[in-house]
Amino acid sequence: MYKQIITLVTALFLFVNIGHSQDMAHGDKMMRKEATKTITLEQTSGEFSVKGFTLSSGTYQFNIVNNNVGKDVGFVLAPANAPDKHIKEAYVTKAVQNNGSEKTNLVSLTPGEYVYFCPLNKTPQYTLTVK
Repeated sequence: MYKQIITLVTALFLFVNIGHSQDMAHGDKMMRKEATKTITLEQTSGEFSVKGFTLSSGTYQFNIVNNNVGKDVGFVLAPANAPDKHIKEAYVTKAVQNNGSEKTNLVSLTPGEYVYFCPLNKTPQYTLTVK
């Protein structure tokens, strides 16, 4: 009888802990999904349609749209004081084909000044301010 009680208590303990762990993992995914914001930026020949903007700090995913540029485009995000130090998470997952769109990986932005541009489309460097 004693072994049956120990087995039952152990099984109950495992069931509760596994269920709680799954709830926590699911809740973590939901929080990340809710906390991530998508910013769409359109490129036309030689420029971005949005020429600078301000965001609050947080996690973002950029959706880059190629609006009839006639060639593949990309996306570079870097600190304004070091434009050669690209934030690699902000690269699109693959080059954006003509009239297509691609997303970046998730990018965590902290307060400061950033620049964004496309070296393939030879755009100017635009300012992104994070407050």
